[in-house]
Amino acid sequence: MAEQAPGPVTGPYVWTSAELAADEGWVYVLSGDEIAEIDTAVAAVRERGLNAFEFDRKDFPLPRLSAKVDAVIDQVENGRGCALIRGLDAERYDEETLKTLYWGLGVHLGLPITQNARGQLISHVRNTGRDYYSHNVRGYTTNSRIKPHCDPADTVGLLCAHPAKQGGESEIASAMSVHNELLANHPEYLPPLYEGFYFDLRGEGVTDDPDEVTFHRVPVFSYLDGRLSCRFNAKSIIEGQIKAGQPLDGIALEAVEAVAELAGRDDLRYDLTFRRGDIQILSNHMILHARKEFEDFPEPECRRNLLRLWVNLRDGRKLAPEFADRLNTGPRGGIMVRPPEGHQEEEREHS
Repeated sequence: MAEQAPGPVTGPYVWTSAELAADEGWVYVLSGDEIAEIDTAVAAVRERGLNAFEFDRKDFPLPRLSAKVDAVIDQVENGRGCALIRGLDAERYDEETLKTLYWGLGVHLGLPITQNARGQLISHVRNTGRDYYSHNVRGYTTNSRIKPHCDPADTVGLLCAHPAKQGGESEIASAMSVHNELLANHPEYLPPLYEGFYFDLRGEGVTDDPDEVTFHRVPVFSYLDGRLSCRFNAKSIIEGQIKAGQPLDGIALEAVEAVAELAGRDDLRYDLTFRRGDIQILSNHMILHARKEFEDFPEPECRRNLLRLWVNLRDGRKLAPEFADRLNTGPRGGIMVRPPEGHQEEEREHS
């Protein structure tokens, strides 16, 4: 079993919902001058014929905004573990321009990685009519409630291109607070969580096996170099263990259920209603995020649509080898890009 944290975690990343609500330090409002600088950078890359994915941070200079970007990175990695950037008027931009803008901000935050087998670096989080509980369906393609989890990257960014008609609120909780609650009240749950589980890769692994799971157990909690990190997705764990021929039961199942329950507890869970143009950035190592079920507007152009980035920080924390390889693609690797056959239907649904 991996090394266990020697005691309760301490630091600004340990918080309750009331503490986060009372703290405005993790909310960053863009000024008019900063938005103008972003617009100038977008215009410059578009003049060169460059779109999203085709340029790096050197091509998208943000000298005025750089200090705020650095503060966001520090907040996500060393502070509350979450940041909210507000003030962007998403209605001013068509979708391609918004993606270019978002990519420009993303490459300043770190190194984006692939999010699905089609190699998408910016994906749409919106309802495609799929059933969340069907085989190998990923929750971000549905309108269902998504339970607390972490994504397999250092950070996840969500830009709200359009909010839902109703519902869809973001729910976040400190995984560090969840760990401390378990340590105080159910320490017997920590050993299986540190030992880890086989995670279901939902048909997006490196082999042709649709039931591929991680090649090794990935810890839910991993302690290295004085820092605790979390990797959790109850659905992927439970289904992965079934596919591995080792279905969860007993104390291990209780431990997984306890993490999800604590992350949704009223005093630990902070709810956020997205405004159009909001950008939420979360540390996947320290924050568990979830989403309420939502209802869409009937007009296709008004459907709830969040643009998602998975970004690894350039100077991110050290990760234990068994924790860093979460997708069978190596340390901090993204989802392996597969040949287009078999993904054409998904492409149509996301178009």
